[in-house]
Amino acid sequence: MEHDARWRLKAAIAFATIYLVWGSTYLAIRIGVQALPPALFAGLRFMIAGLLLAGYARLRGQAFPDSRREWLTHAVVGLALVAGGNGLVVWGEQWVASNIAALIVASVALWIALLGTLGSQGEPLSRATVLGLALGFIGVVLLLAPHGARFAGGELAGQLAIALASLSWAAGTIYGRRRKPRTPTLMAAAMQMLIGGAALTAVGLIGGETARWSWDPAGVLALAYLIVFGSCLAFAAYAWLMHEVTPAQLGTYAYINPAIAVLLGAWLLNETLDGRQLLGMSVILAGVVVVTNAARRRARAAAPETAV
Repeated sequence: MEHDARWRLKAAIAFATIYLVWGSTYLAIRIGVQALPPALFAGLRFMIAGLLLAGYARLRGQAFPDSRREWLTHAVVGLALVAGGNGLVVWGEQWVASNIAALIVASVALWIALLGTLGSQGEPLSRATVLGLALGFIGVVLLLAPHGARFAGGELAGQLAIALASLSWAAGTIYGRRRKPRTPTLMAAAMQMLIGGAALTAVGLIGGETARWSWDPAGVLALAYLIVFGSCLAFAAYAWLMHEVTPAQLGTYAYINPAIAVLLGAWLLNETLDGRQLLGMSVILAGVVVVTNAARRRARAAAPETAV
């Protein structure tokens, strides 16, 4: 009983970490990218976090990837998740409010379900999943559809970039699952961060972002927060939960993180949502909940019965 109580407390702390920290990363990115150039900002975050996480993984006895196939897997996943997924979010948040960015990224759960049907390892969609996907994508359309003067400057390009980031993250996730790498979880994440971070840093250097770099206190503080909390601490909690709870339970972050981001954006940056954006938010989150619940029911149905 005491062991169960300790496990529940540990699980609650881990869930609170990924909910609050990952929900707050959109705010930190929005603050940081107002002062620091986007590619170098994102690239340095993941290169430093990757080095820290690799060092921690080695202390725990985890080995580096041991084959060309393993390195190729981590390279593709790192480029898709870190460079494509996070890098495009950072670029887009130069113009897009943190709450809107978080809501667009919530569509990752929908893209994962949709892309998961493709290929020889694809799984057919249930009626509930189709309904959830339809709801979610209708919500995205409501959120992104131009109206009024909302798309002055680069806002439309920023929102489209974040939508593409969601697709890139989902594609990298499906690819990584199907390749089933043997590298231990923390070391695999560290290698993916380093590869994706190096690619973003190279883009920043080639694009001349060093001339725009400054040691702005707010930007540097945001960078430090993302390195320590967003990349290292939250991912360690996520990695532990992956082995302790069901995928459906873990997937709840897909609709809780946006809610946290909306609250923090309103509180600290005075961000607001108009009527159509609120409707789009509600429809997106409803779609994600339906898809997640359908995945939970499918997982329960596929689980073998346990003898009593």
